[in-house]
Amino acid sequence: MLPNVPTYSAKIQKLNGPIFIFGASGFIGSNLFEQLFQVRPDVYALTHDATKAWRLKLLDVPTENIIHCDITSDNSVRTVFNRYQPKTIFNLAAYGAYSKQKHVGLTYETNVLGTVNILENCTPDMVYVHAGSSSEYGFNCTAPQENDRVEPNSHYAVSKVSAAYVLEYYARVHQLRTLNLRLYSIYGGWEEPDRLIPRLVEEARRSAWPPLVSPDISRDFVYIDDGIEAFLHAALYVNPTISGRSYNIATGHRTTMRELAQTTRQTFGLTTEPVWGSMTNRNWDLSDWYGNPAAAQADLAWTAQTSLSDGLRKTAAWQQAHAYQERVLPAFLNPALNPVISPIIACYKDAQAIPFMYERLVKTFNELKVRYEIIFVNDNSPDNTDEVLDRICANDPNVIAIKHSRNFGSQSAFLSGMEISSGDAVVLMDGDLQDPPEIIPRFYEKWQQGNDVVYGVRVQREMSARVHFFYKTFYRLFKKMSYIDIPVDAGDFSMIDRKVVRELIALPETEQFLRGLRAWVGFKQTGVDYVRPERMFGVSTNNWTKNIWWAKKAIFSFSFAPLEVMSYAGFLLTGLSLIGILLQIIAWFVLPDPPRGATTIIILVLLFGGLNLLAISFLGEYISKIFEETKKRPKFIRTFIRKGDHIYNTPEKIAALIAQRKR
Repeated sequence: MLPNVPTYSAKIQKLNGPIFIFGASGFIGSNLFEQLFQVRPDVYALTHDATKAWRLKLLDVPTENIIHCDITSDNSVRTVFNRYQPKTIFNLAAYGAYSKQKHVGLTYETNVLGTVNILENCTPDMVYVHAGSSSEYGFNCTAPQENDRVEPNSHYAVSKVSAAYVLEYYARVHQLRTLNLRLYSIYGGWEEPDRLIPRLVEEARRSAWPPLVSPDISRDFVYIDDGIEAFLHAALYVNPTISGRSYNIATGHRTTMRELAQTTRQTFGLTTEPVWGSMTNRNWDLSDWYGNPAAAQADLAWTAQTSLSDGLRKTAAWQQAHAYQERVLPAFLNPALNPVISPIIACYKDAQAIPFMYERLVKTFNELKVRYEIIFVNDNSPDNTDEVLDRICANDPNVIAIKHSRNFGSQSAFLSGMEISSGDAVVLMDGDLQDPPEIIPRFYEKWQQGNDVVYGVRVQREMSARVHFFYKTFYRLFKKMSYIDIPVDAGDFSMIDRKVVRELIALPETEQFLRGLRAWVGFKQTGVDYVRPERMFGVSTNNWTKNIWWAKKAIFSFSFAPLEVMSYAGFLLTGLSLIGILLQIIAWFVLPDPPRGATTIIILVLLFGGLNLLAISFLGEYISKIFEETKKRPKFIRTFIRKGDHIYNTPEKIAALIAQRKR
């Protein structure tokens, strides 16, 4: 983290802790967290949006100070409140402010329901400061005072107005200490690089101009440090007299785009003229948008201190200090630098192991500083797997539980999870902890190097030498027999890139042998050696019968060797039969006592009969696979999917969830 000790560190020390910052992965939230965390350690970044977490990664925030929390889930919020007992809460989590955020339902869930969930867990001894928006004024956007009529002109504006009324209700009825800060055009470090001021400063540093909108559009630009100070003042100055109110965080200056360009030209010494365009692509934008900060000055003792010229200079200095081109832009533009990983765990009689699996996975992903989405697939296990997964889902919105109508097998369980997953890569794992989560960082490293599939190679198994020998022997025979290059000692445990997942899901065959299909689809693949431990709890569901079934499934899915062997055996035995007949004829003429009797005939009949039955059985195996494929039955049937507090238990709801996650 780069040193940037704020001038208001004394105010930060006065805040009651621990301190929660919801939406800490966003622009303003990351700045607020950075400034507070440099002064005190009891500041926690709460985040749920993987698309913005690149800031926390570049800030190198310690794992213990990042909390994954979904504010649309009351269980998720209650859990983190009970665990950390915060005293100061800054809520900067929001959705719908940008044109690319078009999901109307999520706008209200995040901005209204999320606010309610947080306030429901607050007590009068806590301080809650809410990041409102100047968008609340809507059509009445020309220097309004806080008691002027709000005229929202978008779903986002309506949701933020609703949240403001929610704050007022909790302040009056539940005596909570709350304030709503209606932020105007905050700008500065960590802002999205495709926004106006970062683009403007980036181009100005190169003596150029970005495309600009109409020169007569006006905004009220507030530098980020002034915005952070407004949050500090709100937390320190809130009292029963003003609790529940809204305040404009604005400079009070109407700055047109023409004036912004003129200030930029003077600040950076530009000699060329900008090229002007028209209004922006947000249909709720209005031409004049500036605020009246009189109430914030009177009640919160807050005034914007940074001039536009100084703010632009500070933004340029921030870009230089943070290696804008080398670090910030790549992290923003390349989602692979901040991926979402979706481990998919096939569960059957693994109820005891699941909590340990979950804890070890969360620890692993927190240490990697990547966002996770854990998918447990209960393949109709006869134990209490459902109850165990219910408890985990209730406390962690990043966990999804899928229940199958019957036991379809691990291959179907993996495919079911892959179809639901939304991560940039998936990790396939058995639920018995024989696939150690601690190997995932090594998978992740290889995946980041450009490998599309990283599979685990079982160099040793914690089992008897006899069984271990049979496993290793089978894999080598299978490799020799297969018509594709299948790596030896490689099971299902693997990390698979999203583009490979799409291809595997699209394969039409009903009979799935994923470690073979994984090799068949191709792409760049590599292996990672590991020792496969024994099952942590219970007895393995595999036995000799099931292992033979697996071997047959693998061979008859990816090898024609049995048919080829029978063809060669047919030619060989036919030739031997002809030779035998010829020798028998010669013996009748040459030997005085040629061989005769039933023994030879019986042996030959048994030999050829056995070979015929073996050949027919091989043909039957292939024909049975053809028969199974022609039925076109589904690979699995889900009875429900649970994510957080939401349960999808009808085909229509499940289909809608899958369609939504594919977007």
